[in-house]
Amino acid sequence: MKSRPLVVAIDGPAASGKGTLAGRLADRFGLAHLDTGTLYRATALLVFEEAGDPADPVTAEAAARRVDAELLSDPRLRSDEVAAAASVVAAIPAVRCSLLALQRDFTERPPAPARGVVLDGRDIGTVVCPAADVKLFITASTEARACRRVKELREQGGAAIYENVLQDLKQRDARDSGRRAAPLAAAPDAIIIDTTALDADAVLERVSDVVARMLKEKEWQQ
Repeated sequence: MKSRPLVVAIDGPAASGKGTLAGRLADRFGLAHLDTGTLYRATALLVFEEAGDPADPVTAEAAARRVDAELLSDPRLRSDEVAAAASVVAAIPAVRCSLLALQRDFTERPPAPARGVVLDGRDIGTVVCPAADVKLFITASTEARACRRVKELREQGGAAIYENVLQDLKQRDARDSGRRAAPLAAAPDAIIIDTTALDADAVLERVSDVVARMLKEKEWQQ
């Protein structure tokens, strides 16, 4: 009997390095990758296109129902305005409910020839995929994350002031951790990795050992 696809759940705050890790794990092990944060960014973008208020539950839920795969590659999703609004719509329970089915469908039916999936976000190991084979919580100090975000923005050609980025991250952390619907939190059985003093290569190698062991175990079970 063929085992179900491998599921790797990666959670953590903004600019912790979880997105980079997720993409590199997917490449290394032939897994499909879904950055679930783009779903909320896409929702926010659709709200803006209708000149709506991201904090309005009715408007935000209607936008969430219109999110599709093509929109997830829109370069406008990377703007600071959309990122901030994504944190607002993500706090709305109806929005999270609307996007939950899409995320779970991705884990159950990954695109061929992927032998599993990597999802990164805020509530993957706690809500979206509580039975994930590997659960990771990637974090770092707020100051380190702000430095990374500033570097990323400047490399993209944008103007970024450290103090402003730091304040924005603190506000997003507070919204993500304090919301009633699926708050940012590490699953009880998640492996917690603080990347403050680690580079991306070191994190990848550490996590790769865990994923490789799980893949071998699943292949043995087939």
